[in-house]
Amino acid sequence: MKEIKAIIRPFKLLEVTEQLQNIEGLPGVTVSEIKGFGKGRAKNAKDKVTYEMVEFIPRIKLEVVVNDEMADEVVNVIQKYSHTGNTGDGKIFIIDVEDVIKIRTNERGKKAI
Repeated sequence: MKEIKAIIRPFKLLEVTEQLQNIEGLPGVTVSEIKGFGKGRAKNAKDKVTYEMVEFIPRIKLEVVVNDEMADEVVNVIQKYSHTGNTGDGKIFIIDVEDVIKIRTNERGKKAI
C-alpha cells in the first residue's frame, strides 16, 4: 500500500478532486488547508500570509492511501491537473504504508482501505 501526499495550489483543488473521483475504486481523499514555504521563502508570492514575521503561502494538502497498483494512476492525475508550470506548483510524496486498520470493523490491510 502507498500513501500519496500532494501539496497543491488552492485554485487547483476542484479540478484535481473531480479527476480523482473518476478513478475506479479510489477509496477516498483527505483534504487539508495548510500554509508553508519552499526554497523561495514566499518572498515574491502574491498570495502570501505573514504570521509573526514569517511569510507563508496558502496551499492544499491531499492525502490518499491506495493499493500499490493504483498509486501511479493517482500520482499521474494529481501531476497532470495540478500543474501550471510556475514556481510553487507543489510536491507529491509517495510513502510505503505498513498497515491500515479500519476502526469501525477492525479490518486490516487492503480490506481496511
